[in-house]
Amino acid sequence: MECSPIRGTMAPVDGDRRNQEGNPTNGSLGGTPRHRGRVIVITGAMAAGKSAVAERLALRLPRSAHVRGDAFRRMLVNGRVDMTPRPDPAANAQLRLRYTLAAHTARTYADHGFDAIVQDVIIGADLAWFVQQLSPENRHLVVLSPTVSALQWREEQRTKAGYVHFSPAVMDDVLRRETAHIGYWLDSSTQTPDETVDDILANLERARV
Repeated sequence: MECSPIRGTMAPVDGDRRNQEGNPTNGSLGGTPRHRGRVIVITGAMAAGKSAVAERLALRLPRSAHVRGDAFRRMLVNGRVDMTPRPDPAANAQLRLRYTLAAHTARTYADHGFDAIVQDVIIGADLAWFVQQLSPENRHLVVLSPTVSALQWREEQRTKAGYVHFSPAVMDDVLRRETAHIGYWLDSSTQTPDETVDDILANLERARV
């Protein structure tokens, strides 16, 4: 934005038009007519295939962003407290902060006409809360729920160790017993990531929440 000569106020330039309340208008962004985008949440246990599926889904869409929830955790340089089976209040607070930042980022991308694909481990009581942080228009939820044996096999193929404080069986139990059954639950045990994306796109209306 450029400074106006009147007391240093900011004069909007093309691509950043705002109304009198300071909110973005429905003008253009990057020369493209803007319509509100969708928010598509991809969740599930660790090693469920969320990252690969979310990235491939984003690549299939013409205007998209891949919001990796774990990126907000990794932004913390000092003072980070990771989740454990018995987390202390600081760990819970940081997890909720991570989810809040992911939801805000997704909403902002959607407000500017991008489909935001949010990828993170959001299970248990947190899932219903997270969905409520998103605008009700065009929000979708996909829960990847492969079998425990599939989680174990995929974990063995990964170069990073996801299961440090938890086991696949414990996390799967939380997913199935403590998580609200909303959105589109997909057993992707025998699917490739591209097949899972095909399935999601074919059933996106069922994923609406």
